[in-house]
Amino acid sequence: MAEKRHASEEARQEEKPAEVNAEPKPEVKQEKMEGRRQEDRRRQESPSSSETPSIEGYRREREPARERKARRDDNVVYVGKKPTMSYVLAVITQFSEGNNEVFVKARGRSISRAVDVIEVVKKKFMQDVKCEMDTDTEVITDERNQRINVSTFSGKLFK
Repeated sequence: MAEKRHASEEARQEEKPAEVNAEPKPEVKQEKMEGRRQEDRRRQESPSSSETPSIEGYRREREPARERKARRDDNVVYVGKKPTMSYVLAVITQFSEGNNEVFVKARGRSISRAVDVIEVVKKKFMQDVKCEMDTDTEVITDERNQRINVSTFSGKLFK
């Protein structure tokens, strides 16, 4: 019996295709290499980092960083519900990026936090900074056409 089992195992091994354990054919390797070369050519021909394709497929040049920075309102920090130190860090970051003035703005219940931000920046981090503070009231109309008064605060920190 043991001899029959061995004979059947040998038969099974002979039935297995020889290609399973063999290396890929040279033609397959060559096709893979050609595909890689084509990918490399596409990468070299693709637009540079200063140009990006738009939605319609046309290429447009990116604006220089200085123009984008001037266009955005970077030197304004809007105070909300986050912890005070988050806004303090934002103000200090604006000064370290070269801005000579930073505006801190808030509305409603966030006004006290905005005042705290200005005081922490002045007393703990940048003693040479001066500030101007202004309060105002905005009239907002809600869904029911009722007028609501909302207090606003604007603080200007400058060197």
